[in-house]
Amino acid sequence: MTFIDLFAGAGGLSEGFIQAGYTPIAHVEIDSAACKTLKTRSCYYYLRENHRYDVYLDYLSGKITRDELYNHLPESEHAKIINSAISTENNEQIFSQINNSLNGREVDLIIGGPPCQAYSVVGRSRSADGMQNDARNYMYLEYVKYLNYYRPKMFVFENVLGLQSAQNGKYLTDMQQKFRKSGYEIEVFRLNARAFGVLQNRVRLIIVGCHIDVGANIPDLKQINFMTDKKFLVADLFTDLPALQNGEGSFKRCNYAKNTINEYLVASGIRSQEDVLTQHVTRPHNDQDLEIYRIAITKWLSGQQRLDYADLPKHLKTHKNETAFTDRFKVVGADLNASHTMVAHISKDGHYYIHPDLKQNRSISIREAARIQSFPDNYYFEGYKSNLGSRTAAFRQIGNAVPPLMAKQIAAKMKEML
Repeated sequence: MTFIDLFAGAGGLSEGFIQAGYTPIAHVEIDSAACKTLKTRSCYYYLRENHRYDVYLDYLSGKITRDELYNHLPESEHAKIINSAISTENNEQIFSQINNSLNGREVDLIIGGPPCQAYSVVGRSRSADGMQNDARNYMYLEYVKYLNYYRPKMFVFENVLGLQSAQNGKYLTDMQQKFRKSGYEIEVFRLNARAFGVLQNRVRLIIVGCHIDVGANIPDLKQINFMTDKKFLVADLFTDLPALQNGEGSFKRCNYAKNTINEYLVASGIRSQEDVLTQHVTRPHNDQDLEIYRIAITKWLSGQQRLDYADLPKHLKTHKNETAFTDRFKVVGADLNASHTMVAHISKDGHYYIHPDLKQNRSISIREAARIQSFPDNYYFEGYKSNLGSRTAAFRQIGNAVPPLMAKQIAAKMKEML
């Protein structure tokens, strides 16, 4: 079954559908670094299927450049990555590019979700007008145009919970009306990624639509409980990774601390025997932040206590407002069955994602963040410049992504219906 991914980002939603057996026709994304990530992922699948996985490993090891890696990808696969803004001005060109990749096939699904900043509660609180005049409020209208043009059998629309309350629900209500007018029966789900096997409490809105001509039932996504009966902990994400101090690590291939793979990493698909470790790299921190991290970790290890910013010694406080965002420094609890939500703000600093090991005393690495989001270790996040890793670009892509493991369970459930 074929699908188009709109507002694709780094491809977390796509990855889940591909793992479930769907075939991507096109990924449309405005950010060029994310498009490079999508292209690198296309190389992974193409080379693995054509028994040239060694070429991909050579890239991860730094033996060949990104351009040399991309030279192995056929032009038909390059064409599937469309680096363009979805807009009235660009849609006809995007339609044309997608149609060339279709080769007469139908589009079975459209997946994706517009940028969420305009709907998020935090985004609205930081905006002078509450994001009321932000053009991203209406990007769902572009999504509807693609539904009308391709008339897929089903669609999946993902966004933040704030969509329910933005403008007192006006946008969500209008979306539902537009989707139904386009011929789709729809259902809105409020889902936690933890129920899908992801070791993270990440609650999102998922709207599933099924075209009335198809006659299939919309699957009840609330009934999915994947691996929730297991006693997995966040620590299972970190146990085989080498210890690092702040500012250490490597973007390219490095060694795991353990050759053995624990049950969670196998069951989730995060790590396999053929995988290599990359992007286990941390950001540097100043002495003041390191002192705060030590306090936060010590409190957590003393009975899972969270650090309140107002309780910090005076010499460690840099913000005058001590009542807003009192938990701006937060430890990822290794002894919990789920981490707190991963968000794109991790690209700005790591204060909200402090590693739980006091000896390491740092924020989490790129690879640790990717694992919390359930990305496989063989997934490589690109920056803007050729052959240069970018912590900022990688963290932003990871924070914005749909967890692939969650997407895979949704995709499998929809496949049953189709």
